[in-house]
Amino acid sequence: MRNIILILIINLLAGSLFSQEKLSMSDAIEKSLENNYQIKIIDKRVEQAQLMNNWGTVGRYPLVNIGANLNNRFDKADSRVNTGEKDEYSTNTLYPNINLRWTLFNGFGINISKEKLELLETYSEGNAGVIVENTIQSIILAYYKVKLEQEKLGVMSTLKNLSGDRYDYSMQKYDLGSFVTYDLLQAKNAFLNDSSNYLFQQLNVKNAFLNLNLLLGEKSGTRYDLSDDLYTVTESYELGDLMDKMLSNNKTLQNQYVNQELLKKEVSFQKSNLYPVVSLTSGFDHFNFRTKYTAQDVSFTNSYDFYANISLSFNLFNGGNTRRAIQNAQIDERIGELTIDEMQLQLTNVLANLYDLFSIRKRLYEVSQSNLESAQLNLQLSEEKFKSGVINSFNFRDVQLLYLNVAIQQAESMFNLIDTHTELVRLTGGIIGE
Repeated sequence: MRNIILILIINLLAGSLFSQEKLSMSDAIEKSLENNYQIKIIDKRVEQAQLMNNWGTVGRYPLVNIGANLNNRFDKADSRVNTGEKDEYSTNTLYPNINLRWTLFNGFGINISKEKLELLETYSEGNAGVIVENTIQSIILAYYKVKLEQEKLGVMSTLKNLSGDRYDYSMQKYDLGSFVTYDLLQAKNAFLNDSSNYLFQQLNVKNAFLNLNLLLGEKSGTRYDLSDDLYTVTESYELGDLMDKMLSNNKTLQNQYVNQELLKKEVSFQKSNLYPVVSLTSGFDHFNFRTKYTAQDVSFTNSYDFYANISLSFNLFNGGNTRRAIQNAQIDERIGELTIDEMQLQLTNVLANLYDLFSIRKRLYEVSQSNLESAQLNLQLSEEKFKSGVINSFNFRDVQLLYLNVAIQQAESMFNLIDTHTELVRLTGGIIGE
């Protein structure tokens, strides 16, 4: 008994060390979206896709280079004037230049590549949306998991208090001689068992908080006062409406639609290789040549030139690689169509099962709510009957345990309904909006 009381005191002292900042569900979602590492990473992926979505990436604009070469040379060679003697001379050459290369036409490949980059940006944003949806769903369930464990803790606290009152009452009866040792021991064992369950449930609450802090990106020691309670789901749905929403709004399915468009663009891009390529090359060169022979004056030579050329190239034969590339792209497009069909079938089955589960859990919650009201009334009446001697301690303990099971089932049924409803909304693409 002293050990249990000591553990309770330690837990209370430890709990007082945590900060108790109020945290609503909307605040939790906001914190999670700000701190979640996967969202930070996918944001960078979207930023990369936005940077790449540019006409310069696909070669719409010309490529211009500017440069200069400086060559210096010293030579000692046979004299051109005096036989048997050596002449020394040096040369210095400066060669500045600028050139331009521009693809004028490549079978619309540039336009197709730009369209692919736009789709890749959309695809990256879609991936970000999927991660945001999953994060919101995880934080909702983690938040209400803490509330569920706290509800269980409250039920066990109530049962522990009742067991304590029963034990105190039994002690008084035992001192007066109206209770035997066996009844006293039963009351004591019930109180110790309820106290142990209460301590273990405190641990469950702390573990639920640890999981919540992990999703929030907070330190493990941070403790919040969760201001939103478990709520009753009152929404009603029609399966047909949910199916329509899922097929048009589901983020994963939308991403697959975008990916299918990418596969179609890849077919067009490969076909562009069947067309000729027209290119323009243009530039300017300037030569500045300086020569100095021994005992002679320096001589300079300067020249410059401009050029502008148009070239046309057409691949007549490359071993059938172009045709094979087109066929492979068409096969990938067909695979993408089959993937969409398979995904739609899977999601349709998942949604149908989830809808049935939602309807069942909704009815189970309604039953558990009525059952809890009866159990609470039964517990209140049984306590009065026990103290008046109408029922014995065994009967009262059975009623207590019945109340414990019913109260926990009611809390779990409420959480399960929230869980199913959240998944239903996410599957139909509405969790971000809600």
